[in-house]
Amino acid sequence: MPYADIGDDIRIFYTDDGSGDGPPLLLVHGWGTDSHQWSWHIDALTAAGRRVIAVDLRGHGYSSVPETGNTPRMMAEDLNALLDRLDIPQVIAVGHSMGGQVVSILAVEHPDRVRALVALDPGYGITDDIAQGFPGMIEGLHGERPHAAAEAIDEWCTNAATPAVVRRWHKRRLYGMAPHVLAQAFEAMFTDPGAIGVRPASDDYLARRRCPVLSIWADPRRASWEAGLLKVPKSKVVCWEGSSHRLHEERPAEFVHLVEGWLRRLRV
Repeated sequence: MPYADIGDDIRIFYTDDGSGDGPPLLLVHGWGTDSHQWSWHIDALTAAGRRVIAVDLRGHGYSSVPETGNTPRMMAEDLNALLDRLDIPQVIAVGHSMGGQVVSILAVEHPDRVRALVALDPGYGITDDIAQGFPGMIEGLHGERPHAAAEAIDEWCTNAATPAVVRRWHKRRLYGMAPHVLAQAFEAMFTDPGAIGVRPASDDYLARRRCPVLSIWADPRRASWEAGLLKVPKSKVVCWEGSSHRLHEERPAEFVHLVEGWLRRLRV
């Protein structure tokens, strides 16, 4: 059954596909979406000989929707508990957007759990000029039309490269979300005490990662910034300039090819 009860009335939905000798891939979606986000990639990754676990984070998709605790740190602890339940000692953690925060927290707080990390246009490294707009966004998420506010935020995530079906898919996911989860998760990423989404908090926390990191960005400035943080050998930063925040959904085959090539060089 693709559910795991991990305590405190939290039930996590996941799928477990494929097989392989190395650490499984753990796929972690972004804010306001769910593990269906990886439908573009799972078949290709399993065909490459990988075991692939895709999860719905708490508050998202088919997983439990608690009234509180919908934060990247609690989500990372949920993943650690899920891997305990599945008797998986180590994974290659892959996270998009907020999921990039979640897997980075998992790697910092449970370093033996993460063999390697892939971050896709992750939700960290935000500069102050962008962060100045966050209070207004949060006010909208707490307002009378939270889903409309979330949709307005999500418009930043697409551009002319984004297929219409991807835009529609994410809009439908957002409108199915509990508003309090959208607000809590956004605040916990960027404005709450201990949030790591905005610089310099991003720098200090991410420098604690002790595994190889492959980071894929759409923004060359943020790509250059993270390149300065990666000290573990064989870490790599790639920039797909011109892509949107949905870069791996716009270029799924290229994403799988890049990740598989990097993992082969790591001998994972």
